[in-house]
Amino acid sequence: MAPKFQGVDFYDADGLLTEEERAVRDTVRQWVDEHVIPVIGEHYVAGKFPAHLVPQMAELGLFGANLPEEYGCAGLNNVAYGLIMQELERGDSGVRSFASVQGALVMYPIYEFGSDEQKRRWLPELAAGRAIGCFGLTEPDYGSNPAGMITVAKQTKDGWVLNGAKMWITNGSTADVAIVWAKIGRLDDPGSIRGFIVPTETKGFTAKDQQGKLSLRASDTSELVLQDVALPGDALLPNSCSRRGSPRCSPRSPRRSCSASSSGASRIRGRSRRSRCRLPSATTSAWRPTWRARRGGCSGRTASSPSIRRCATSRTSSRSTPTRARTTSIR
Repeated sequence: MAPKFQGVDFYDADGLLTEEERAVRDTVRQWVDEHVIPVIGEHYVAGKFPAHLVPQMAELGLFGANLPEEYGCAGLNNVAYGLIMQELERGDSGVRSFASVQGALVMYPIYEFGSDEQKRRWLPELAAGRAIGCFGLTEPDYGSNPAGMITVAKQTKDGWVLNGAKMWITNGSTADVAIVWAKIGRLDDPGSIRGFIVPTETKGFTAKDQQGKLSLRASDTSELVLQDVALPGDALLPNSCSRRGSPRCSPRSPRRSCSASSSGASRIRGRSRRSRCRLPSATTSAWRPTWRARRGGCSGRTASSPSIRRCATSRTSSRSTPTRARTTSIR
């Protein structure tokens, strides 16, 4: 069954996609139509992330979708990954943020900068949604400027001790593991920044929800505080510094997520109407946002489960000739 949302394609961008890439996009598009859009309005007003969607996203293979299959990921190319982010953003920025943080900011640094043992330990768990991750770079005083970072890691005979704070961290309160960036040398030396894998159950690690948000309300946004967080030596991401000594805390993969997401946001029909939703009052028994009604009456509709299909296909080096896909899943 074709997805409800078709969108417009004035420049025939679809013609540049392979059959596999279109199948991936259509699978996620249908899932968003059936499972995200009908519930996201209530979660937005309540300020709660729709956590019940996480197992479904994992089953679809949306976490770290462009990472290798040997770690339980879908092994898709970067174009397909971008199309996934585009469709999730069309449903809601909070849902897309969850998936892109999990994949691009947690799984990708472990894959790119981690040891083989770290990859085997964490990537399959994160891909399956059995572990949730967050990314600790941004700080209260310096934002996402790594040069101003004041979170520090001191080496001890047993490993490392971290102290500092991170702010506006997606997935922070629900995460099982955090990728935390800290300086191991002088505060005025950006080249001393390294990445650490920090289980959130570690003593001294706390996360607190950010209250009063006016946007991204259906997203878990938190402040992280690290007070004498003791970690073993193997918590360090061994390749998190380049050969030139520069920090690698801003990998390329998140940039792909953000660019694809901007395209997805532009596809939301009636985006400007979202700010004019009727908020629930004490006398309102059921909230029905006006924008949802204008989208075609998603509320009150019983959604059937999307078909989870594998888009297994032979790869080709030519992007001008679409490959033939078996539309059976996105992995």
